[in-house]
Amino acid sequence: MSQPHLVDPRGLRVAATATATVLALVLVIPGQVGVWLLAAQVAIFAVAALVGLKYSPYAIVFARFIRPRIGAPTELEDARPPRFAQIVGLSFTAVALLAFLGGAATVAYIAAALALMAALLNATVGLCLGCELYLAVRRLTPVNA
Repeated sequence: MSQPHLVDPRGLRVAATATATVLALVLVIPGQVGVWLLAAQVAIFAVAALVGLKYSPYAIVFARFIRPRIGAPTELEDARPPRFAQIVGLSFTAVALLAFLGGAATVAYIAAALALMAALLNATVGLCLGCELYLAVRRLTPVNA
């Protein structure tokens, strides 16, 4: 069995802060600008979820500008739960984007607000709801003998 990819949890918190900022702007900026911001966030989630966390623009900014100033982490964590969380974030923001494009603004705002709440929890107290969901699913999955 191969070793799981490890990530700096501080970078995940920075990404959650950036995500929360973008989603908050989506909720307060009306019209096309908010939709374009949401589309950008969907793309960022897609890169992190489908290509890998380290390829996300937020991770690149963290690695290039923030981590050199704060030094190496004292601990790393498995990348699988946060990557799954990116899939969850991608799902909610994609629903929001499709709802905006389809004229269902109420659905769009609800989906974006739920994604914002999850990002805020991660950014402020380090609680990653998508990571917790990943771990719950793993606990419920039977182990093959």
